[in-house]
Amino acid sequence: MRNKPIRDSLLRWIGKTRLHCVKRIERDRLEALIRSLRPVRGDAPLIRVGPAGDGGYLVPDDLDGIEYAYSPGVSDESGFELDLSLRGMNVFMADYSVDAPAQTSDRFEFAKKFVGSYTDETHITPDDWKQQTIGAYSGDLLLQMDIEGAEFETILSMSDSLIQQFRIMVIEFHYLHQLWNKPWFLLVERVFRKLLESHSVAHIHPNNCCGSFRSAGLEIPRVAEFTFYRNDRIGHPVFCGNFPHVLDADNTSKKTLVLPPCWYR
Repeated sequence: MRNKPIRDSLLRWIGKTRLHCVKRIERDRLEALIRSLRPVRGDAPLIRVGPAGDGGYLVPDDLDGIEYAYSPGVSDESGFELDLSLRGMNVFMADYSVDAPAQTSDRFEFAKKFVGSYTDETHITPDDWKQQTIGAYSGDLLLQMDIEGAEFETILSMSDSLIQQFRIMVIEFHYLHQLWNKPWFLLVERVFRKLLESHSVAHIHPNNCCGSFRSAGLEIPRVAEFTFYRNDRIGHPVFCGNFPHVLDADNTSKKTLVLPPCWYR
């Protein structure tokens, strides 16, 4: 069983590996994956939840009726979760690297655990976490996940039934520039295909912390925040054709990074 130091070492290697070190994926296949992730606009407009900066996200204005939200990866910013609590949601948060959320609320419940693909003394799977917190509850949920590269194994470990319970999912994906590496592409493609079985991309916001990678006419942000919206809630989908959204905001003081046109045209 992998422990966190081993996993972190692997993720650092992935982030630094040069593209010529492994077999390269065919451009057409990568372009097809990007095309499948083209954002769509539904009947509900996007709103910003959380701060106007890092830790704030765009989600469809369709939050009514969601009683519970899950937020693995706490770090030092909890403005998004606080906004959800003010809307009446109970928010479950988890992160072994901190002792408590940055803000407090009577609607917060914190677990000092890493969320990942297995459960032990310091880790927990999303399915086990849900079972321990709300049991057999079958209503809609919301997910916001920023777990520094562990999102891929975590999503692959999630049951389809749990994914389908999330009306809205906001997930920050890391190491996207490594999609040109065929072994990494095959893993990430499975992750996105699994999510797209029940959800569509509603928004993509590149994190301007790390820039982008250009090759063969494609530009890929190294880190990007994806908002997924369950298909049965969308209504009348229309492809989005203009980025950035007026509500988008930079994550850092570095140069603004706009979503490259190959992701939406």
